[in-house]
Order: sequence, then structure tokens, then C-alpha cells
Amino acid sequence: MIWFHGGGLTNGERTIPLPLRNQGIAVVAANYRLSPGVKSPVFIEDAAAAIAWTFKHIADFGGDPQRIFVSGHSAGAYLTLMCGLDKKWLAAHDLDADQIAGLIPLSPQVITHYTIREQRGIDEKQPIIDDLAPLFHVRKDSPPILLITGDREKELMGRYEECAYFWRMMKLVGHTGTTLHEMGGFDHGKMPEPAFPLMLKFMKEPSAKTKKE
Repeated sequence: MIWFHGGGLTNGERTIPLPLRNQGIAVVAANYRLSPGVKSPVFIEDAAAAIAWTFKHIADFGGDPQRIFVSGHSAGAYLTLMCGLDKKWLAAHDLDADQIAGLIPLSPQVITHYTIREQRGIDEKQPIIDDLAPLFHVRKDSPPILLITGDREKELMGRYEECAYFWRMMKLVGHTGTTLHEMGGFDHGKMPEPAFPLMLKFMKEPSAKTKKE
């Protein structure tokens, strides 16, 4: 698993969450440059570079490049979806995003991320869906997606509803491997804890890739 930390694209540091340790999987925890030190899309480029590095080198550490999953929480989940859905970011590294075994975004922003909107002088309550929104890139042939959010009444503004709409649009374009879970009773910050068992189950299924066929 490649794991991207959260922090609104403005803070945070790579770490391996405790529930992912000693689970029989290799975890690649990646950093990326942060706003305001950089502007979009630098953090997406950094995430794509980390994914490409993993594909090229994980076999050196005993990993299987055919079983690489990408995940993250919040801003990290946003980066997960951008790299997995908009194929240009990994194509820059001569890598097809569809080689990813599965995407596991935890409470992602699927409209254009609020930090990017802030960089452009757009109010956080003004929804934008442009080419820097995962929702802009819904497609039938993407890797399987396990989408998990916190409780809709406890999440960040509209986060569950954004993800529910994304789930619906993936269904409408014909993607059969998108699953949505809502962690009832858990807010944005606490929702990863109950989500980790679902993530591990998803990763250990015999062939997640068959879900998109």
C-alpha cells in the first residue's frame, strides 16, 4: 500500500498508521510538498512520482508490483483519486494508472480541493469541479475503488454528499467496482480507525482488479 497523509495540502508528515503495521503488507508512506510553499498541481506531481517509484522499486523489497494499492486520508485521499483517475499524472512516468490494483480514499474531497480554491481566491463554500477535481475524471475503466467517509452529520462540510455523488457518477459511467461506506458516529478525523479493517479486507481479496471488468 502507498499511503498519503492528510493535512489539507498545507501540513502533515508521512507516517505509517498503527493499524496498518504488522498486517502482512508492505506500506510505502510518502511525503509531498505543501501549500503555500508550492502551488497546485505540484503536490499531485509529487504523489505521482511516489507511486511511480513504488512500481519501479517495490520488487527490490519483496513486494509485488501487480498488487499495489494507493490510499490516504483527506488530502491524501484526494491525491489518491487524482493520480488514479486522471491518467496524465502517471503517464508522465511512463506508467498506466490502471496498473494500480485498487484505490482506497478515506474521506476525500472529490470536487476541486479547498486549498486549491483558496490559492485561486475562491471561497471555500463555492463548489468547483474542474480538471483538478477527481469528480471531473470519472471513468468506466479505472481501478476498483473502496470509498470510505465519516458520518454525514459529523464530516467536513458536504464531504459525505460529495462522495455519494461521486459514487453515483461512477456507477452511471459503468464502473462496477466502486463501493461507498459511511462510518456512522465517526467524524472526519476519527473515521480512519474503523475504516482500516475494511481496507485490509479489500486488499486481501483474491483479485480486486476483476471488479472493473
